[in-house]
Amino acid sequence: MSKKQGAIIVVLLALIISAGILATKLNNDSLYVGEQLNGDGQTISTSQTDTTTSSNFFAEQKILRDNTENSTLKTLQTLIDDDNVSKEEKDKTAQKYTELTLARNNESEVETILKAKGFQEILCLVEESKVSVIVKTAEKLTDKQLKQIQTVVYDVTKIMEVEVIEKQ
Repeated sequence: MSKKQGAIIVVLLALIISAGILATKLNNDSLYVGEQLNGDGQTISTSQTDTTTSSNFFAEQKILRDNTENSTLKTLQTLIDDDNVSKEEKDKTAQKYTELTLARNNESEVETILKAKGFQEILCLVEESKVSVIVKTAEKLTDKQLKQIQTVVYDVTKIMEVEVIEKQ
């Protein structure tokens, strides 16, 4: 495999990851009503109403996220193991593999900590410079709860931009 082919594969992997994240965000037919909490754009609170049950939503989205991540990790590992890929491409691919694995671990850790703090259902999506947290809630989250979510996300991921989406 030439360097050009390796580069094409890496670009395709980036597209797969982007498509998975986009599909996760767009895969629900919802009505969003949002509110910016602070002027610097760090935290956004969004309230959401949906016709499907919340439990199904969270289960489906976690499966979709996990399947996309598993597929991407498998493809990255195949590139790393391929003897025809240059060392430079293998290094770039290994870096992407490490970043995706770290993001996956961070998603899981954020979800676990927030559930331990009393939130019913949580779905966390870590991107390069932003984290989206979807929270099952019967009522609008309080400022204290929003700050708690933002703090947990920052402590785990070190990413300041946090989008909190309330799912009823």
